[in-house]
Amino acid sequence: MIILKTKEEIASMKRAGELLAACHREIAKMIRPGIATNEIDRFVETFLRDHGAVPEQKGYRGYPYATCASVNDVICHGFPSDKPLRDGDIVAIDMVVNLDGWLADSAWSYAVGSVSPQAAKLLDVTKEALYRGIAKAVVGNRIGDISHAIQSYAEGEGFSVVRDFVGHAIGQSMHEEPQVPHYGPPGRGVRLKEGMVITIEPMINTGTYRCKLDDDGWTARTADGGLSAQYEHTIAITADGPLILTEQ
Repeated sequence: MIILKTKEEIASMKRAGELLAACHREIAKMIRPGIATNEIDRFVETFLRDHGAVPEQKGYRGYPYATCASVNDVICHGFPSDKPLRDGDIVAIDMVVNLDGWLADSAWSYAVGSVSPQAAKLLDVTKEALYRGIAKAVVGNRIGDISHAIQSYAEGEGFSVVRDFVGHAIGQSMHEEPQVPHYGPPGRGVRLKEGMVITIEPMINTGTYRCKLDDDGWTARTADGGLSAQYEHTIAITADGPLILTEQ
């Protein structure tokens, strides 16, 4: 069932999104060679709780952290660790904020020090793919229009689009209907209506789109060891166009 949100409910989600964006701005200042992702995770949990919010991911289906920290070949759901980030790494930090019962979800990828030209291009293309998808998130379009905009651009730049993990609607629950794939033909899927709130979160790889799962049951990696990047925003579908609730 698709749950449409009122303007007041979207405003509540936007407050959660603004806090999430503020947290990402602080993370951006922390990213450097030598910092460990569990240090970032501890900062995020403290930051959110100090601002009256809850890290919604922590405890979700047994997930033990406030963030997902996905480094290099990790596509998503990477566990924060004690291992220091190294010059040339890329890392995606993903979090869901619960503020007064309303949720916002955003992932952002960061370059650690000086990265390779391939990694830099991957980051640029993935971010651009996100915004091309957002541009299609308008009343009357279909989910497939978002999907096609992302896939056609990313593949045209020589990268692949992950199939196993997709975006989704969100509200007072982390995962609501409909799902939002980042691949597929235009003109298909659910028609977008005013009041829908969805995440668009393309995961783009340098090699194959296929993935493998670590023994922890969470960490998804590229099957060929290639790099992966992710950018994600929470978007409200409004009569005036897409409203980014997690804009930095």
